[in-house]
Amino acid sequence: MNAVLKGKIVKGIGGFYYVETETGLYECRARGVFRKQGRTPLVGDVVQIQVQPEQKGTVQEILPRKNALVRPPLANIDQLFLVTSLTEPAPNLLLLDKLIAIAERGGIEPVIVLTKCDLDDPGQLRAIYEKAGFAVYCVDNSSGQGAGAVRAALRGKTSAFCGNSGVGKSSLLNCIDSRLGLPTGEISGKLGRGRHTTRHVELYPVEGGGFVADTPGFSSLDMERCEIIRKEELADCFREMRPYQYDCRFTGCAHVREKGCAVLAAVERGEIPASRHASYAALYEQAKNIKEWELK
Repeated sequence: MNAVLKGKIVKGIGGFYYVETETGLYECRARGVFRKQGRTPLVGDVVQIQVQPEQKGTVQEILPRKNALVRPPLANIDQLFLVTSLTEPAPNLLLLDKLIAIAERGGIEPVIVLTKCDLDDPGQLRAIYEKAGFAVYCVDNSSGQGAGAVRAALRGKTSAFCGNSGVGKSSLLNCIDSRLGLPTGEISGKLGRGRHTTRHVELYPVEGGGFVADTPGFSSLDMERCEIIRKEELADCFREMRPYQYDCRFTGCAHVREKGCAVLAAVERGEIPASRHASYAALYEQAKNIKEWELK
């Protein structure tokens, strides 16, 4: 009887799943029953596999996930590093705050990385997000200063990086680990499936334990389009609003412009950053216009 092992899917491509276990890496196929159930194994899933000869196996069971993203298709993420530049391109705070809200709703810890700190002063932006309760890292793209602190934050966790073209995400990943900057085909060859041109998600082990996702083409806009937040969920996705949202004069307060709103009072006192509340109000208006079919 073949042994059953527990492991983590570190890559999935072309119907093959590569599962890292205590005894090594196994190339696996998934049981046909998953397709009938409408379930798909994701990179990051913890699974049980039935081992076969020559480091091959079959995914027998997908263990419960604590979270998952649609695009990139990733499961069981501990941290989402949101990479934004101070200039060229200028930071888009509404987009950044929406991505933070998506991570918060999914139980993923958002981490802010400000790049190009050699070109502009990060002080004001850093203060906003540290006041809101987030870890913020500043990176000098020319020297790589600050990348070591980001590398240390990866240890012992499964992390993904999100950032649009031009913000310096690739430069940062190269500073953290030069392997992450390799072309996809070269990376794929390292795990034994030859040179593929398909874009895929892959988890890499990091020094000190943990994994980082290399997600070719993963942009902020991809995530924004694929993840929808209902207006009823939105206030809970802004952590600095949570202590105030149930102290409002009226039940069901939208925290946008209502009289007697404890959240608005906290904004006026400077306890909630004004730009964060402005993003909340804009996202609330967007959420009000979401059609029911978009939520399915």
